[in-house]
Amino acid sequence: MITPTTRPAATPPAEDASIVAKLSTLDRFLAVWILLAMALGLGLGRLVPGLNDALAKVEIGGISLPIAAGLLIMMYPVLAKVRYDRLDAVTGDKRLMISSLVVNWVAGPAVMFALAWIFLPDLPEYRTGLIIVGLARCIAMIWNDLACGDREAAAVLVALNSVFQVVAFGVLGWFYLELLPGLLGLGEGEHLDISIGKIALNVAVFLGVPLLAGFLTRRVGERKLGRERYETRFLPRIGPWALYGLLFTIVVLFALQGKTITSQPLDVVRIAVPPLVYFALMWFGTFALGKALGLAYDRTATLAFTAAGNNFELAIAVAITTFGVTSGQALSGVVGPLIEVPVLIGLVYVSLAWRKKFAAGPGAARRAATAERRLRHSGPAVRAVSPGTSPGGGARPR
Repeated sequence: MITPTTRPAATPPAEDASIVAKLSTLDRFLAVWILLAMALGLGLGRLVPGLNDALAKVEIGGISLPIAAGLLIMMYPVLAKVRYDRLDAVTGDKRLMISSLVVNWVAGPAVMFALAWIFLPDLPEYRTGLIIVGLARCIAMIWNDLACGDREAAAVLVALNSVFQVVAFGVLGWFYLELLPGLLGLGEGEHLDISIGKIALNVAVFLGVPLLAGFLTRRVGERKLGRERYETRFLPRIGPWALYGLLFTIVVLFALQGKTITSQPLDVVRIAVPPLVYFALMWFGTFALGKALGLAYDRTATLAFTAAGNNFELAIAVAITTFGVTSGQALSGVVGPLIEVPVLIGLVYVSLAWRKKFAAGPGAARRAATAERRLRHSGPAVRAVSPGTSPGGGARPR
């Protein structure tokens, strides 16, 4: 269990400047690259005839191969950084585990359901798509990594979300799309035709494959190189690929619906409002919850980003399988990342700026010393990025 004891020391201004100067061009201008990737995807989808249809057809078992490739590249370096021998320290933190389950599987779907009905009462297709997004809980770790969250905690929480996703997605879909609208007098609702097997396959591909690859890389790498050389020499080489995978995935997602998004701007604006409010409520609410529970900064950030993020890949796959690739439900799934990406990158900066307000838990001195040692060996470590500087150092090993 982690309890607050002392406040972390502020990073000296001179050290801040030194760290920023050492950041790569990719890290320093991460927000710019993300916006350019979104614009490129929209432009390709709009200008290249038939590109969205061609991308939609490149799939196996309902899983888009281009999106799968981008996500695997994005997730692998992050999961290769996880120290798997320390996961037991996370599973023993009952406050973190229980809070994550309640926020993700009780609060999250309910908040999105309420916002979808409040803002889109007259647009059932878009509303259904957003409710599906709310049911697909986060299984990604890159935002947590950029915000200097606890990697081991993030690995445990996304694995927990994955298990619950397989078990609970279909039941929650029936509850929020069929049963609850009828009980509240909102209409007959929608039937969600998705099998548990398909959800399990989606989770296995998007999380299971990179998780296994990251685990084996860590085990073999440490055995051959030792932990110090593995973390200071190997990880900095593969770290940037997480961001390359993110940028590629963004381009593909926006190319899939580029023509629709640019030809229906008013619909996109209406779809965008509920997710915007959702991300703000979930992130700030969960961040405040973590601080109130006495969690250290790194685990509070992990809790907040796993609560605010969504598995858009699963949501889009479900929407396309059930309603069709050109449906309003599928469009809602694609508009989600349109809002999530810039909002969460902004929240990474907010999170880093608030880091100094936290009391440090036990082990903070050890983590700080480890970060400083790795800074000397391999440039800017993720925990050396000070509030207000680029979060791109998250691609570096902790």
